[in-house]
Amino acid sequence: MITVVGMGPGAAAHQTRAALAAIRQAEVLVGGQRHLAAFPDFRGETRCLNADMDGLMRWLEQNPHRQIVVLASGDPLFYGIGKRISEHFVGLPAKGQNVRIISGISSVQYLCARILLDMNDIYLTSSHGRKPDFDWLLQHEKIAMVTDNVIGPYQIAQEIRLRGQQRRMVIGENLSQENEQIVCLSAEQVVQRGDMDYGLNVVVILNER
Repeated sequence: MITVVGMGPGAAAHQTRAALAAIRQAEVLVGGQRHLAAFPDFRGETRCLNADMDGLMRWLEQNPHRQIVVLASGDPLFYGIGKRISEHFVGLPAKGQNVRIISGISSVQYLCARILLDMNDIYLTSSHGRKPDFDWLLQHEKIAMVTDNVIGPYQIAQEIRLRGQQRRMVIGENLSQENEQIVCLSAEQVVQRGDMDYGLNVVVILNER
């Protein structure tokens, strides 16, 4: 059985009981170094994730009878590894039945809760490994974006200013961690700050109107 477990936004307090129960029952724990380090008492086998996703898929196919838990940041199906695994195994009927996903609290959910912002009409996206279509994206009134070190708050603010829009940006860094920081600034203020070295962050973009 392959179980993809959502680890939540970061802090252990936001991991679900279902996630922890699956990890306790695992024979093999798969995840990034940061995720694996969160379980120093795990006594089974560990496998560190790298960029070789095709290799991981082959290895998972070759180990159908083991209890394998794959750790994912936030929620596995929000721009996470859950999508890749579920899409891969859905074409393999016998193996597809051996996959389950345990959802987690996404960083976007966490940030919206912290700033008391409802998610009813928010557009969710990510800039990880992709160049968003800002012409289309900025037609939305309310946007949440998980960023990377290529397109982060500064680059988003530049795109907003380029289109002559007035937007507020809520930047949540290192969410749920001890060094968490949440600031609300205009796009102009973000540009004035310059291309700062932001921590792991999520940006909520709101129309000023």
